Amino acid sequence: MQAINGPSVWTGEELSSRDDVHYQFSEQDVGEIREALDDSPKLDGPIYQQAALAMPTIAARCKELQSHLEHGSGVIRLNGFPVHEFSQADITRFFVDMTQRIGSPLPQTEHDDRVFHVRNEGYKLDDPKARGPNTAKRLSFHTDRCDVIAFLCVKQAASGGENQLVSSGAIYNHIYRTRPDLLAVLMEPYCYKRHSVDTANPRPFCMQPIFSFCEGRFAASFLRVLIDRADADPDLPNLSDMQRQALDYLEETAELPGMQLEFRQQPGDILLLNNWTILHRRSAFVDHNDPAMRRHLLRIWLSVPNSRPLDPMFKDNFGDTRAGAIRGGFPLSSQ
Repeated sequence: MQAINGPSVWTGEELSSRDDVHYQFSEQDVGEIREALDDSPKLDGPIYQQAALAMPTIAARCKELQSHLEHGSGVIRLNGFPVHEFSQADITRFFVDMTQRIGSPLPQTEHDDRVFHVRNEGYKLDDPKARGPNTAKRLSFHTDRCDVIAFLCVKQAASGGENQLVSSGAIYNHIYRTRPDLLAVLMEPYCYKRHSVDTANPRPFCMQPIFSFCEGRFAASFLRVLIDRADADPDLPNLSDMQRQALDYLEETAELPGMQLEFRQQPGDILLLNNWTILHRRSAFVDHNDPAMRRHLLRIWLSVPNSRPLDPMFKDNFGDTRAGAIRGGFPLSSQ
């Protein structure tokens, strides 16, 4: 084991002062988007199978973003897309088209939904159909089942709903310096129970590490809620005391002063994250009383062609672990 370095290893204090994270949509960009949407034919079939919009400036920028996500900080914030000037259909069409220039959209449900609506659906916390993004509760730091995560804020809550990001590499390095014994544990496989909505997956659990290296490339994958559910299941492997201590220490490290980058997306802001180098979460929020004004984000999971290779232990959860392979997402009910 050794410490890792590079632009994806940062503290929130450091990243807030870097100029390679923020991009602003210009008037020219918005004009190009508007013209492309006005000239696009009526949708025929799934939105992710439509002909590309004519947006040469946006297309060129997306190539730069694709590279930065894999080889830079792993965080991109695009601000200033005027959602109030477009219909919901056009907002979604643009977001899908833009993100497809970075990678391939993945199913986020067993029914092949490639665009996921992040909003409070009113589920009770013990409802087996509830997913964290469809509640108003505070989420814990985690990763998703993809290479890159994309969020577009359509409407923001009355209060709360702040984004909080932390570099997985910075967490790894802190544990390496302070508790290398626990770092070794985090590089061993943990048992994850399948989510209750992951019904098309034939296996009830999978085994994968939190931190790993493959061909010299670092990757982190973490969703404690599914680890804890596996631990509570008498038919699945239980956590050892050291495994539990290591998870607690990881989460404590993420809370250290200065580690996190915190901000609040505004309507029209787009956030792109490298899932293998960034942990993300959202604070609890309170919605507007008017249902039409309630918090609403669009989320897209992407598999990107310039992705890193993964440890073979990720095969059960992601499929193909080769660099650049299409991987991740939910298995479909028809498969």
